[in-house]
Amino acid sequence: MRRTRILTAVMTLAAGLLAGTPPALAAHESAKVTLAADSYTWKNARIDGGGFVPGIVFNRGERNLVYARTDIGGAYRWQESTKTWAPLLDSVGWDEWGHTGVVSLASDSVDPSKVYAAVGTYTNSWDPTNGAVLRSADRGASWQKTDLPFKLGGNMPGRGMGERLAVDPNKDSVLYLGAPSGKGLWRSTDSGVTWAQVTDFPNVGDYVQDPADTSGYASDNQGITWVTFDESTGTAGTATKTVYVGVADLQNSVYRSTDAGATWTRLAGQPTGYLAHKGVLDAANGYLYLSYSDKGGPYDGGKGRLWRYATATGTWTDISPVAEADTYYGFSGLTVDRQHPGTVMATAYSSWWPDTQLFRSTDSGATWTKAWDYTSYPNRSNRYTMDVSSSPWLTFGANPSPPEQTPKLGWMTEALEIDPFNSNRMMYGTRATLYGTENLGDWDSGGQFTIKPMVQGLEETAVQDLAAPPSGGAQLFSALGDIGGFRHTDLTKVPSLMYTSPTFTTTTSLDFAETNPNTVVRVGNLDSGPHVAFSTGNGANWFAGTDPSGVSGGGTVAAAADGSRFVWSPAGTGVQYTTGFGSSWSASSGIPAGAAVESDRVDPKTFYGFKSGKFYVSTDGGATFTASAASGLPSGDSVRFKALPGTKGDVWLAGGSTDGAYGLWHSTDGGASFTKLSNVDQADTIGFGKAATGASYQTLYTSAKIGGVRGIFRSTDKWTRINDDAHQWGWTGAAITGDPRVYGRVYVSTNGRGVIYGDTAGGGDDGGGGTDPTPTGACTVAYGITNQWTGGFQADVRLTNTGSASWTSWSLAWSFPNGQTVGQLWNADWTQSGATVTAKNVGWNGTVAAGSSVSFGFTGTWTGTNAEPSSFRLGDQTCTVT
Repeated sequence: MRRTRILTAVMTLAAGLLAGTPPALAAHESAKVTLAADSYTWKNARIDGGGFVPGIVFNRGERNLVYARTDIGGAYRWQESTKTWAPLLDSVGWDEWGHTGVVSLASDSVDPSKVYAAVGTYTNSWDPTNGAVLRSADRGASWQKTDLPFKLGGNMPGRGMGERLAVDPNKDSVLYLGAPSGKGLWRSTDSGVTWAQVTDFPNVGDYVQDPADTSGYASDNQGITWVTFDESTGTAGTATKTVYVGVADLQNSVYRSTDAGATWTRLAGQPTGYLAHKGVLDAANGYLYLSYSDKGGPYDGGKGRLWRYATATGTWTDISPVAEADTYYGFSGLTVDRQHPGTVMATAYSSWWPDTQLFRSTDSGATWTKAWDYTSYPNRSNRYTMDVSSSPWLTFGANPSPPEQTPKLGWMTEALEIDPFNSNRMMYGTRATLYGTENLGDWDSGGQFTIKPMVQGLEETAVQDLAAPPSGGAQLFSALGDIGGFRHTDLTKVPSLMYTSPTFTTTTSLDFAETNPNTVVRVGNLDSGPHVAFSTGNGANWFAGTDPSGVSGGGTVAAAADGSRFVWSPAGTGVQYTTGFGSSWSASSGIPAGAAVESDRVDPKTFYGFKSGKFYVSTDGGATFTASAASGLPSGDSVRFKALPGTKGDVWLAGGSTDGAYGLWHSTDGGASFTKLSNVDQADTIGFGKAATGASYQTLYTSAKIGGVRGIFRSTDKWTRINDDAHQWGWTGAAITGDPRVYGRVYVSTNGRGVIYGDTAGGGDDGGGGTDPTPTGACTVAYGITNQWTGGFQADVRLTNTGSASWTSWSLAWSFPNGQTVGQLWNADWTQSGATVTAKNVGWNGTVAAGSSVSFGFTGTWTGTNAEPSSFRLGDQTCTVT
């Protein structure tokens, strides 16, 4: 379980990214390619979280300015007005997919509009590009990039240590970056535009998780892990003199410079035998706090200590809350209450069982209290309550025995921060979500503080497969890494639970019976137990099948068109088939082990397979397969193919690699022959959706390169790119499907940004129902500029229903008086034409009761003057401006 996310991402990327594959054309191979950009709106099918949050960064110069980083899913900025996160790196494209892994973030306290991100996912060969430092002057709305001469590892061992990137709090043109792989310490003196190695820094690190790992993943030197400034040793405009740096070296983990980085020395008297995961400075009291673990994390760590270093005297004090012999975990998360600097908190990040632990001291580490204690084993007394009603799946459907509880306080808790402006607010990251509290002070007063997910908008799942049935309560089935997957009945709401009975760590493949969508099958990975499950209730409930001998992983699975039988190609053994629901399996003949399998969507006895350039066909329910004579198909296994619903033998195949056949192929004779589409450069996925009005053939969707352009494409009679450069989401090569019930809607897989879905202008809906009428009755609007900087601003808009009837949807329009332009808008869909902006509700905030309000916000650009709009219209009526 601890490495599922890594292996899922790595195997997906190794198989897909190193051998990409493009999309499909329309029904007619002769149709022209037109790279016309359609108007699409893009959202996430809400899951809320689902992955590791290794870093949280509060800006210390501006209240409520908070960032979070993820290991493979980009970076986010907190939106205080809505308590949600806004994604900042959706513009990362296919060729630089590794830049969705964020190893560190730095927010400038001198100029809070500036933020920096050190990006790169792997330091070994899996990631084809070097790392980079991204810099933004508008809080991440747009970025400029400086490529680095080495790789960075946002999803590598040690990624929870840090932050490796830091801005000098006195002279913000100076930044430091700690590099992995023996590349040392780097510095920029021009606000991140150029970088040079600090050649006098004496130690590049030497700690590796596993020297015997030949892949380079666990055997990479974890390098320089954090940089901390002592802001009391500088003045505004001059470089901070004292800088502390953490190094992945069990004997020499902390270094210091007292001359603004000119020279460096090992900090004398420091503990040895541990790695310093964090170094947090309390300048008010003159203490450097350090959290230590014997391992680099984020999964491992069996011993740990907390130490306090007095910066004035050089005195070291062991302030660990428990004896070393009583630790079975390392310490990592570490924070100081900036309003009350003697208050310190830390986490036992690698305490997997029975739960993680939070520690708190109000006397600079002299004494500590815990988030939970044993009363009489195995019973616990908690200082907190947990409310996961907004993300109910965080219970994981578990019913553990004491001392375990559900939901858990967390695991892999390497990020922990107290709001520097609000002692009552604290956030911490886990393996599955981002938790927080807004009444932390109750810890000390003897009450219970409440922990809730603070994760809405932060979507971090790695998508393996997608399926949209033509009928039934489910709108979408997803197969996900690490948390299995979900049945969405409303895309705008978080499902109550992932698939259970059994609960796979990763679901690798799923399918439904085309003519009987109540029958659904999924396969996946599980440490022990069955690897296949069935549903006869449209995925609302499940029961386990029986594995054939030798199964070690999920592989791919296909359901017959009528649900009468199934074909399964699991990891660990050959292709299998069954009638009924998998109580017994028989080996298929004529098809190699490891082949990908799919079903014909009309004939329940016809199944298809593909392996190493060969296409296979079975007409007897999967018992025997015969290799097709089709030639010219991709020679590798980075291929995805599907049969068209409603037409027997209509098959589309996408895949290949840049050093061989790569593109999109179409067969109308059940795979006996294929025709390659000449107007598709590369294609990696293929999916089908509802036909356009008047069209007889279903709409095609693909993640592809067409006309030299990478993107998400749709075709009814020509190829149209439907995403734009601001919405690329890195690698999108695992799966795609249209919606059979909503024309224009497409579901896109990402490797770390969850399930993205898009609706065309004038098509689709809010994900939860039909079209609602324009609201009637009186309205008021409050428009306020909440922050403004050179060339940019942030504004909040509150729309109030002052009439007597409830609204079920709304659309608010205004015109900017000075040519302002919206860059990013949250909690509403929006369009802008010239000076006119129209904001419409999203699915979850369309209903506004009489007397109630709805709010949204945006960032924008301005020149000269930034006057507020004077008039707002709700449909055809004018609202009162307050």
